[in-house]
Amino acid sequence: MKKGMYKMERTKIAVVGATGMVGQRLLVLLENHPYFEVVKLAASKNSAGKKYGDLMENKWKLDIKMPEYTKDMIVEDAMDVKNIANGVKLIFCAVNLDKKELVALEEAYAKEEVVVVSNNSANRMKTDVPMIIPEINANHLDIVETQRKRLGTKKGFIVVKPNCSIQSYVPVFAALKEFGIKEASICTYQAISGSGRTFEEWPEMVGNIIPYIGGEEEKSEIEPLKIFGHIENGEIKLNDTMKFSAQCIRVPVLDGHLACVSFNLENNPGKEVLIEKIKSFKSDITDLPLAPKEFIHYYEENDRPQPLLDRDNEKGMQITVGRLREDNLFDYKFVGLSHNTLRGAAGGAVLTAELIKKLGYLD
Repeated sequence: MKKGMYKMERTKIAVVGATGMVGQRLLVLLENHPYFEVVKLAASKNSAGKKYGDLMENKWKLDIKMPEYTKDMIVEDAMDVKNIANGVKLIFCAVNLDKKELVALEEAYAKEEVVVVSNNSANRMKTDVPMIIPEINANHLDIVETQRKRLGTKKGFIVVKPNCSIQSYVPVFAALKEFGIKEASICTYQAISGSGRTFEEWPEMVGNIIPYIGGEEEKSEIEPLKIFGHIENGEIKLNDTMKFSAQCIRVPVLDGHLACVSFNLENNPGKEVLIEKIKSFKSDITDLPLAPKEFIHYYEENDRPQPLLDRDNEKGMQITVGRLREDNLFDYKFVGLSHNTLRGAAGGAVLTAELIKKLGYLD
């Protein structure tokens, strides 16, 4: 076949939870996507039956314009599982429900033989549900066959993306894992968009800091253990050689989660070797449409990374790191940054879906 003759068929998909901030980001990222075609939008029952453009006229939160292709689409009820699943192979799930309802809803979609890429936390710690950062643990998708047996499906399954809070430090530990990460103390400084709100909706955050974000610290401590875990006897076993302690703080920044991290190593090769390992960390998925060409960028400047300057690197999909140096209590410390609604949410979900398609799970 001559070069250029083959064009990948676009997969029909749905966005469930299309009205929230993550849903809006998904719709922007999926506009003219080479792999996917959005054919259905779903949200709460109160939103069902309305044109998306009319519904979102005063609810659109992003500084990017609402995609034209969405405006005349009729929003459906997210609970109408059979109807939404009909004619699509994959859904992005970003709905706001309690844990039991989310588990039931996502499993219901999977049982309709649809692949579910979830931004929600409800299924993250299930032992047969892969929680993926595509550049780090794509091999965890091997657990899908075990999950399908539990659900009684042939094609349907659930894959989740990890919490937005961990994206700024887990990639660094992936780059350094050969030296044995023993324990880490982490403090995250998290943007308000992580709550799905803007400064207009949350004026008390202007000039303020809130030293608590419900559930974030627990997720920040345990989710890395699953990402660095392994598959054994039909389940993903948590890593038992690492320990994490986290504090998560809400700060008056619109986008971008920053983490200050101190850590100990089993084997200490020296600062310069660690920095070089971070700089040279290679991803094998750079051919995917949303994948950054450089997964982790290390800054030599002492005042980087910064949310305003660095969060949008490589379409918001790059992790930026700086200030790796020796620590008085731990071996080393560094500062990491990620875009919480792109790499940490919608972008991470789209990249995961791209990986799933590339690996043939949608065939």
